[in-house]
Amino acid sequence: MSLTVTQFAGVLNRIADRISERKEYLCELDRHIGDGDHGVSMDIGWSAIRQKLRELESERDLGALLQAVSLAFLNAVGASVGPLYGTAFLRGSAVAKGKSELSDEELAEFWIAAIGGIRQRGKAEPGDKTMIDAWAPIASSLEASLADDEPWDSAWDKAVRAGERGMNATKDLVSRKGRSGRLGDRSVGHVDPGAASAWLIFSTFVQAHQEAQTQS
Repeated sequence: MSLTVTQFAGVLNRIADRISERKEYLCELDRHIGDGDHGVSMDIGWSAIRQKLRELESERDLGALLQAVSLAFLNAVGASVGPLYGTAFLRGSAVAKGKSELSDEELAEFWIAAIGGIRQRGKAEPGDKTMIDAWAPIASSLEASLADDEPWDSAWDKAVRAGERGMNATKDLVSRKGRSGRLGDRSVGHVDPGAASAWLIFSTFVQAHQEAQTQS
């Protein structure tokens, strides 16, 4: 299976819709351990992506499209999440440079590169109670599936479940980064909003990707 530029743009629009739908949920999570604006920041960033996709409907180079998406998110979001996802799309764009479609293997490489960018830019590690607690197990799952030449229907679903477990595990962690890091033990008992939005992004991507294949 593969995704064309048009299909990839459609998947990104689906993610933007999902983030908008769950904006208040993400803000509510953030009210417990942060400023309460994570959902708003993510919605602003993904709305900027949606607008950029409309402007670049005729773009056939997926790498160029992702570079533009990277800048759109970065310029729209002033919060710390802006540079993280801006870096993610920029790193992922290298996998797609000059290509009009990506295979499942290349899509996995896109996510692995994007997640690597987030880890390097944010300096967070699993266990810090951040989005990395969802993204790192997703990347590890995809890397294992690539190494094992696993069928992609099961591989994508396995990565989604890995990310969900990582997200849910943040509830029992003590935050070590950002504003929530100052709460210490008081951050325990709440799912990290960044991990929640990470899982929403990836799970929506997988669902939309799989649906695109049944329609093509």
